[in-house]
Amino acid sequence: MRKLVPAMWLLMGLLWLGGAVAATADEEGTVLQGGVNPGYHDKPAWFKNSFMDLNEDVSEARAAGKRVLLYFYQDGCPYCEKLLRENFGHAAIAAKTQRLYDVIAINLWGDREVTGMDGANMTEKQFAEQLKVMYTPTLLFLDDAGAPLLRLNGYYAPERFDLALDYGAQRERNGLSFRDYAAQRTGARKALQQQANPLFLAPPHALARNRVTAQRPLLVLFEQADCAACNEFHRDILARPESRTLLQRFDAVQLDMWGDTTLVKPDGKRATAAEWARQLNIQYTPSLVFFDEQGREVFRTEAYLRTFHIQSVMEYIASGAYRRQPNLQRYIQERADHLREQGVVVDLME
Repeated sequence: MRKLVPAMWLLMGLLWLGGAVAATADEEGTVLQGGVNPGYHDKPAWFKNSFMDLNEDVSEARAAGKRVLLYFYQDGCPYCEKLLRENFGHAAIAAKTQRLYDVIAINLWGDREVTGMDGANMTEKQFAEQLKVMYTPTLLFLDDAGAPLLRLNGYYAPERFDLALDYGAQRERNGLSFRDYAAQRTGARKALQQQANPLFLAPPHALARNRVTAQRPLLVLFEQADCAACNEFHRDILARPESRTLLQRFDAVQLDMWGDTTLVKPDGKRATAAEWARQLNIQYTPSLVFFDEQGREVFRTEAYLRTFHIQSVMEYIASGAYRRQPNLQRYIQERADHLREQGVVVDLME
């Protein structure tokens, strides 16, 4: 039986080894791992050596004036390595994290037993599945009672991750969501000067969906001003022919997450772009939110991803594969196998 572990390294927001890895004898393609150190996943020594009983962990953290931060990872994940190297490798961020949190690492595919806050026992992979963890790293910040108060689905650059550390540690947040807290801290509510792009529908946006008028899925791209990752998305990822071809399979729109322009949402109701972004809890830019032909949200990306993973998600939705394969990671395994059979060179972090 073919082993699944190497293929799992090719998963979304999650796929990850180092250097160039030659294909096996029966595969013609090559997988380039974007310079990630092979097998790298040296977690900091200050991570908690937990017995994986979350009630116990939360109680111990509370007694020490800390909170629990769950870190879901998988071996070979390049975005996990970025988190460890660029975020926790930053002295001030590492010191703050140690001071405020007990960090517990949970292997997305692990078999260690976890006891949840409800007392139920399950393996790490069952726990991750229960929480619908689709990306690594996923970080879940728990409050003093062990309830989730913030979740980061994917990699955040050091500056924004530092804001998440502050937000997750606050006992009084004055009703602010993380997105509003971050905007308040960074002054991010500037008007976005969007350039006309023939790949995106021009305003005004009437996005109501029904079986008669909607022939393609809808992709809504939320952006904001002074967003380096948004610039990278347009100047690099979207500039590639494969990405542009995939985008043409959607009804696609660009929105300023703080914009005051009124639109008609997929459900037929009216709102400004900012109101809709708040309703959807958009807390990262660029966020890609996908809706089916009936106006139901079916998927989203809301963290830093490179070209291979963005294209994989777009293909996942545009092809309708999400209907037959609810596990994105399994789908990307299939896609990577197919690309290798065609002799395609895949660079995970290029």
